[in-house]
Amino acid sequence: MLIRYSPYFLLLALVPGSQVSNAGPHAAPAAVFGYKDFSQQAAIEAKFLAVPSAKLAGEELKTLTAEPHMAATPGDHETAEYVAQMFRAAGLDTEIVPYRVLLNQPRVVRVEARDAAGKLLMSGPTREHVQADRFQNNARVVMPFNGSSGSGDVTGEVVYANYGRLEDFNKLAAQHIDLHGKIVIARYGANFRGVKVYLAEQRGAAGVLLYSDPQDDGYAKGDPYPMGPWRPETGVQRGSVQYLFKYPGDPETPGVASTPNLPDSARISPDGNQPHIISIPISYHDATPILQALQGPGVPDGWQGALPFHYHFGPGGVRVHLVSQQDYQRRIIWDVIGKVKGAELPDEWVIAGNHRDAWVYGAVDPNSGTAAMLEAVHGVGALLREGWKPRRTLIFCSWDAEEEGLIGSTEWVEQHTQTLDHAVAYFNTDVGVSGPDFTASAVPSLKQFVREITESVPSPLGGTVYDEWRLNRARSKEHSGSSAPPVPDEQVQVGNLGSGSDFTPFLQHAGVPSTDVGSDGPYGVYHSTFDDYAWFTENADPHFVYLKEMARVFGLEALRMADADVLPYDYEAYAREIASYLDAAKSKAADAGLSKLDFSAAQAAAAGFAAAAARAHAVQTAPSGNLARLNEALRQTETALLSPAGLPNRPWFRHTIYAPGEYTGYAAVVIPGVNEAIDAHDAGLAAQQLTVLAQALDRAAQTLDSVH
Repeated sequence: MLIRYSPYFLLLALVPGSQVSNAGPHAAPAAVFGYKDFSQQAAIEAKFLAVPSAKLAGEELKTLTAEPHMAATPGDHETAEYVAQMFRAAGLDTEIVPYRVLLNQPRVVRVEARDAAGKLLMSGPTREHVQADRFQNNARVVMPFNGSSGSGDVTGEVVYANYGRLEDFNKLAAQHIDLHGKIVIARYGANFRGVKVYLAEQRGAAGVLLYSDPQDDGYAKGDPYPMGPWRPETGVQRGSVQYLFKYPGDPETPGVASTPNLPDSARISPDGNQPHIISIPISYHDATPILQALQGPGVPDGWQGALPFHYHFGPGGVRVHLVSQQDYQRRIIWDVIGKVKGAELPDEWVIAGNHRDAWVYGAVDPNSGTAAMLEAVHGVGALLREGWKPRRTLIFCSWDAEEEGLIGSTEWVEQHTQTLDHAVAYFNTDVGVSGPDFTASAVPSLKQFVREITESVPSPLGGTVYDEWRLNRARSKEHSGSSAPPVPDEQVQVGNLGSGSDFTPFLQHAGVPSTDVGSDGPYGVYHSTFDDYAWFTENADPHFVYLKEMARVFGLEALRMADADVLPYDYEAYAREIASYLDAAKSKAADAGLSKLDFSAAQAAAAGFAAAAARAHAVQTAPSGNLARLNEALRQTETALLSPAGLPNRPWFRHTIYAPGEYTGYAAVVIPGVNEAIDAHDAGLAAQQLTVLAQALDRAAQTLDSVH
C-alpha cells in the first residue's frame, strides 16, 4: 500500500501561520556565545521560529504512522520516499542512500510452558490486543520477536533473574543456582536488553524470555492503555539484543560501510556482537503463569514485581519450550540525506538526524522525532526561499535500521569517517515527544549551548522551554522526597551520552561533538503495536504543540551552530567534569582495594587541559585574527580525546571519556577504560588505561593551546 500525502506546497498553502513572520513576544538574547554580533542571526532565528506548524507536524506524524514500517520492509521504503519528498520540497539536495546489512525477520516464534505434572500453563506469544485500538489488526504488524536473536528449539527449567543485571546474575550464583541449560526469564528495565541476553549466555543459559513487569511500565504506574498511557496486559516490548556495547551497525562489517557493492569477502562472521541463544519478548499476560508456577526460594524485596503473588527464583515447578526460527538475510535499508551547502565553509558540516524505522507504527519512537525534524526542515526551507544560506553546510538525516542496532547511522558514519573529522556537531532526536517534559544530553562542551537554545524557544505553557525545564527539575526534586528544597533558579542539568540512539557512532567512534534532545512523559507502550497515532493523540500530545516545540529546538540547534563565528564549545565545563570523574574513580579504586593505583599523571593532564580550556575560552570570547584556525583547533579537541586503539576488548568504541557500559548498554560510563578496569579489579589494566587517558588529555590540551 502506497503512502498518500499532499504535496508539500499545498500543505504550506493550507496552514495558517506557515509563512515566515515575526516569532512572537520572546525577545532574542542580546549576546550569544560564539557570535561577535548576534543581531543579524537573531533576525534569522526569529523568522525560523515562526515557521514550524503544530498542524503540519500532526499531519506528518499521521502519514508516517499510517502503516507498520520495520527496517527493510516495503512500509519502511515508503516512509523513506515520503521523507525524501519533504526534504526536496523544502529545497534540500536529497538522496536516498542504501546499505546492504544482515537483518533477521521472524518465521516462527513460539513459547509453551508446562507445570511439573506436564499440564499446559500457557502457549504463545499472545496476540497484542486491547479494546478500541483501530491499528492493532493490521496484517503488517510483525509478531513479537527480538532482533539478533538466535534460532533453535530448546526446553528447560525456568529461573527468574529480576532485571538481568550483573548484580542479579551474581545473586543467582550466590544462591548456588546453576543456569546451564536453563531458560532465564527477566524483566525489562535497568539495563539494555542485549546485556541481559549477554549475561545469560555467559552463564550457560539455553534461552531468555523478556517481559515487561507492570511495576515498571504497567498498571502499577497508572491506567493501562486505552484508559491511560501505561502498558496493557498483552503489550510486548520488541527490540534488538545485538551486543551494541561491543560495536553497533551491520554485524558483518565493523568499521566498514556496508554499501550494496561491498564484496562478501570483506565481511566477517557476525559472532562478535550477536548472541547465539534464543531470546523472545513476551507480555506480562504470558509471563504470569510462568512466574506463578515457579518454585525455589522466594525472592527479596528488590526482585518482587507488581504481579499479585510472591515471586520465586526457581528452578522447579515449570519447564518452558522455546522455538525460534529467524530468517537472517542481507537486506537493503535506506537512509535519507538532505543537504544545504554552506555559503562560506562548505566543508564544515552541521548534521542533524533522527531514525525513521519502527518495530511497528512508532508514533513516539521514532516518528514524533521525524515529524519534528520535518518541521525544522520546513523552517529551513522558508529561509532558503528568502535567499538565506547557512555559513556551514547543513545536513539533515533520516536514519534506517536504528532499532536493529543503530545500523543506518553507523554505516553512514563509517563511510564518511575522514570527512567527519571536520563535522562541527551532530544533533540527534529519537523519541521526540512522549509528553511535555523537555530533556537533553550532550558532551560537556555543548551543555550550555543546549541551555541557551532552549532559552530562545517559547514553551506552549508560556515563557521559554528553558523556564519549563528548570521548573520541572525543581518539581521533580520536590516529588522525589529530596531533603533539598526546590530551587527554580538552579541551572538545569544536561545528561551524559551513553548509547541507544544514533549519536553513538558520531561521538564515540568519529569524535563529533553531539547532543540528544526529546520531550518525555508517561510512556508505557514502547516498542509495542500500541505505539500508534491513536495512543499519541490521546496521551502524548493531542494538539501537537510539543512536536512544534521540538522542531524549533532541533532546528535552532542546527541553525545557530551553522552560522556561528566561533564554534561555541565550552571546554572549561568539559575540564571540570573530567576532573570530577577522576576524583570519583580514585575513590572507587580505594574502595575496591586498588589504592596503589597512581592517578597523578592523569590528574596532572586534566589540570593541564583545564588551564588550556581557560586560555581558549578567553580567545573565544574576544576573537581576533584567523577564525578558521581558531575553529579548527576547537573542533579537533574532541577528536584528540579519541584513543586510536579503542577501548579494551571493544576497539570500535574510541572515546576515552564516554562509552556505553559493557553491563549497562545504554547508560554512559565515564572514563570507561579506567572505570571498567577498576570494576574488574584489574590493577594492571587500570594503570594502562590511566596512561591512555592522560595521553588523550595532553593531546587535547596541546590542540586547544594551538588556538593562540
